[in-house]
Amino acid sequence: MKRRNLVVALAVGVLCAHAPSYGAEPQTVLIGFVGPLTGPVARVGKDLENGAQLAIDEENARHPTIGGKPVKYVLDVQDDQADPRTAMQVAQKMIDDGVVGVIGHYNSGCSIPASAVYHKAGVAMITPGSTNPVLTHQGFENVFRTMGHDGVGGVIAGQFAVQQLKAKRIGIIDDRTAFGQGLADAFEKGAKQANGNIVDREFTNDKAVDFRAILTTLKEKNVDVIFFGGLDEQGAMLVKQMRSLGMQSLLFGAGALKSNAFLQIAGPAGNGTQDLEPGPALDKLPAAQAFATRYKAHFNQDVELYAPFAYDAALAMLKAIHDADSLDRAKIVAAFPKVVVSGVTGKIAFDANGDLIKPPYTLFEVQQGQWKSLRTVGGNGV
Repeated sequence: MKRRNLVVALAVGVLCAHAPSYGAEPQTVLIGFVGPLTGPVARVGKDLENGAQLAIDEENARHPTIGGKPVKYVLDVQDDQADPRTAMQVAQKMIDDGVVGVIGHYNSGCSIPASAVYHKAGVAMITPGSTNPVLTHQGFENVFRTMGHDGVGGVIAGQFAVQQLKAKRIGIIDDRTAFGQGLADAFEKGAKQANGNIVDREFTNDKAVDFRAILTTLKEKNVDVIFFGGLDEQGAMLVKQMRSLGMQSLLFGAGALKSNAFLQIAGPAGNGTQDLEPGPALDKLPAAQAFATRYKAHFNQDVELYAPFAYDAALAMLKAIHDADSLDRAKIVAAFPKVVVSGVTGKIAFDANGDLIKPPYTLFEVQQGQWKSLRTVGGNGV
């Protein structure tokens, strides 16, 4: 199935004042970026990096100043390899490099341990992809995100499966990672709140490639819906094996066919496939084509999926630096809770935990090989 080309939009605001003179050499300001740039999900990491880089490059073109002096923002790019131990190592490296804030990580299993490193150093961290609720509920005042967390999205997905899809017998599979297990837990909670019937819950791991034993068990229990908490590489294999066993048109969770979707219905030959994913209906925002064109011109490739969330994370970071009018890490952290930005994915504003206020989720469907948005649940407006 061909991946939907996201079309995105941005209401651009002035983040930093223009320098009164371009004669002075601007001070280099390091902003950290970290994600999985090698390994199975490297394409996700690169999409995130591009989104953050585009925001930085566009801001530098405005000749920003801090404290009345010209500055130039530079991304300190690090690869955490989607590995928690490596994530902590590169987190410390960026702190030692002198970054004023960090955009990342992607995997919740990396973000959660790394957040403790940033907290100890008093460095603001904003993730464009980690959705485990634990991340922002550790009591750390320096941690934020631009995507709704699983405690919201998973519950919405569970309720949707029962109330809208009329699921009668539900099976759940999760990959035992912080992301997959957390999302599956939230889905189960939402389904039970809607009086859904959870027939069975099975477990795998994020390295598994053969799911036939689990699927056979669920098939024998006559499930009509399967929810999978995990990433899309495994999800694609799971779908293929499901169909080889004659299991068709079943509901899938995050990772079944497309990254970070909370619900997916696998339809025949792709058409009719539906998914519920975080964010608004980007394909219907007014200035969408303009952003897509800028991105394509900058990187000679189309937006894949995550770049808009990283772009908005960079906008929020830049706004916090501007509002603090300082490169002092503590002042930037203090400015973050009051940040409000109109970004690609909507209005970026944070609650007391650093979570996005009223995050939107959109239901998409494949129609003639293309993803089309059907309707949006939640959201705080753009």
